[in-house]
Amino acid sequence: MSSNLEYSPYDYRIHEDPYPVYARLRREAPLYRNEELDFWALSRHADVAGAFREWERFSSINGVTLDASAWGPWAHRTMSFLALDPPRHTRLRGLVSKGFTPRRVRELHPRILEMTRELLEPLVEEGSFDFVADFAGVLPMDVISELMGVPEADRPELRRLADVVVHREEDVQDVPPAGMDAALTLVGYYEELLAAKRRKPGDDLTSALLEAELDGDRLADREIIAFLFLMVIAGNETTTKLLANALYWAWRHGFVERSLKEPVDGWIEETLRYDTSSQQLARTVTEDFTVHGRTVPAGSRLLLLVGSANRDEDVFPDPDRYDLGRDTSQLISFGAGRHYCLGANMARLEARIALDELARLASSYDVDGGRAVRVHSSNVRGFSTLPVSVIPRSRGRAGGDVR
Repeated sequence: MSSNLEYSPYDYRIHEDPYPVYARLRREAPLYRNEELDFWALSRHADVAGAFREWERFSSINGVTLDASAWGPWAHRTMSFLALDPPRHTRLRGLVSKGFTPRRVRELHPRILEMTRELLEPLVEEGSFDFVADFAGVLPMDVISELMGVPEADRPELRRLADVVVHREEDVQDVPPAGMDAALTLVGYYEELLAAKRRKPGDDLTSALLEAELDGDRLADREIIAFLFLMVIAGNETTTKLLANALYWAWRHGFVERSLKEPVDGWIEETLRYDTSSQQLARTVTEDFTVHGRTVPAGSRLLLLVGSANRDEDVFPDPDRYDLGRDTSQLISFGAGRHYCLGANMARLEARIALDELARLASSYDVDGGRAVRVHSSNVRGFSTLPVSVIPRSRGRAGGDVR
């Protein structure tokens, strides 16, 4: 391995563009060791996908991020079943699924469409706006809040707190103090929301979780709060970044007109592959294992580099080419196996509605790349600012319906 090959999820240079480093890792160090931060990393698709499926050897019991405050046997208190293994994972995910059903997600479709139009139509008419601050950073959080039964007046503050929780300061290998405070405030808010829904249940996810039962088992309040916190952080951030990444990369590769004319599913899936929101997930190694000529001892911290796996040339030919017609069936942006993302369908639904509405309203758009600002996060990749200008269509598509 070349002595100058270095990878850290906290490096701001990695946040700007990790993919040249990923390519070198796959070639030169498919099992990489960072002594300073005490972790190993797998970067090839076969290794990452295999580790996702082997939960016994690659455990989630200490959490899924290297951040010191979120790593340890208590990680499930904020990361819910993401930080558990079977049988506790099976129990908690099963109970949560009783409230977070596919039917409940499908029934949100008309409301997501309504919210999208309320936000997007005046922005497109205005002609220029910050796609993240004004739209992509607002819609997913509002959808989650709608799902949970959060009053509209509280939603802007919850969006602000969620952004503070995921931000990382340069050269700091943990959640900064402001993020800690924001996380505590969010937890406190959801404690109050739970109490309010217990007094007066509604037709929302929080009320459904309070009532969820599986073989006589019920969710404890702390388990519901952990899941709501997970939804705010993981669900909100993933979709926000997906939407902005889709706009940015179609623009960078000259596909603006094409992306606004063709069905958006290929646009969404290729963006998930090419520049996935969740770049890596951590695991705890439960037994010694040997791969690529090196042995990783039990108890080690292991990063699964999803962003690298989705650019593996052995699975995706010419992987650095952004191709809206590509076969993306092997992407692993939402994980695999028992920990496959419970919110994957909801993220895709939101993205499909949002991008379809943009295509209905706008004939073209342009991105001010010089003013675009990236998020600095150890796990999430995307934009905090993405200035755009759009050319409205003189007439919407017939019926104005989502395809």
